[in-house]
Amino acid sequence: MKAIHCFAPSLSIDVVSVTEAGAIAASRYAGSGNRMGADRSAVAAMRKHLKKCPFQGRIAIGEGLRDAAPALRFHEKTGNGCGPSVDIAVDPLEGTRICANGKPGSLSIMALAQKGQLLHAPDMFMLKIAVGPEAKGVIDLNQPLSRNVAFISKAKKCRIKDLRFTILNRPYNQEFIEVLHRMGVLIKVVDDGDVIGAISTSWHLNNRNDCLFGIGGAPEGVLAATALHCLGGEIQGKLWYRNPDEIRRARNAGIKDLKKIYKHEELARGPVIFCATGVTSGPFLKGVEHYPTKIVTHSVVMSSHDRAINYIDTEHDRPRVSRRAKG
Repeated sequence: MKAIHCFAPSLSIDVVSVTEAGAIAASRYAGSGNRMGADRSAVAAMRKHLKKCPFQGRIAIGEGLRDAAPALRFHEKTGNGCGPSVDIAVDPLEGTRICANGKPGSLSIMALAQKGQLLHAPDMFMLKIAVGPEAKGVIDLNQPLSRNVAFISKAKKCRIKDLRFTILNRPYNQEFIEVLHRMGVLIKVVDDGDVIGAISTSWHLNNRNDCLFGIGGAPEGVLAATALHCLGGEIQGKLWYRNPDEIRRARNAGIKDLKKIYKHEELARGPVIFCATGVTSGPFLKGVEHYPTKIVTHSVVMSSHDRAINYIDTEHDRPRVSRRAKG
């Protein structure tokens, strides 16, 4: 009964209202070049709406420390103090650079799980591999990239040169890009958005993607795990440390085995809800649309207990701006 109560349909609506608020706030900075302003605005809007939600929540997955960005902080308490105890994973603006540059595909994202069911990953980097249902159960982050390519090729019954991988455009992923190129794998290198890269392995979007691989954010890894939990895919991750301070932060967060490979069920367990609202239009969702008298948002809500996927389009009244009477 607890799981049913915790993830009742009404709670999904509350979650959508939070990502809608974050997306609307961030969308006002789309194309402005102001990454920090977009992020800060999304964080403030989501924090305000989270406080109204009927649960006792804490931020299990937040951001900010890795790049000194505004954030809903790790272990921050939220909700109205009533209802179930939940862990929250949140990325107020997935793709800050994308939004600031007015490019497609930025999102406002949030996920819920019962208390203690999400890995409390600190805001640092993580080596990740994610696949869809066809390759679920064959990947192994303990194995070299080349072996995983072979595993995925066999599971999908296709040639290696027909595989399509997504990887973040970062210097520390260059060696992986070179390995994939040597093997003949087709690669989509993205500037931001590895949550979408992971989700697209399990969702038939405009562009096929067989695997997400490489180093990206640990919070994004847990968020991706919640979505893939709903879609039937799989992700594994291993924390990647740049300096002693990050090792110290990991230990302070309760990470005992610094070299541990986290399997999917260790990143996100039990029933989960995943929600995303488009900020700028992309292959996953349409972005926020601004009209003279209304604002329209486009969201998706997934739940793991019934594998339901719901698309929600919402019309919001545009706030009236008071004007001084001309004298």
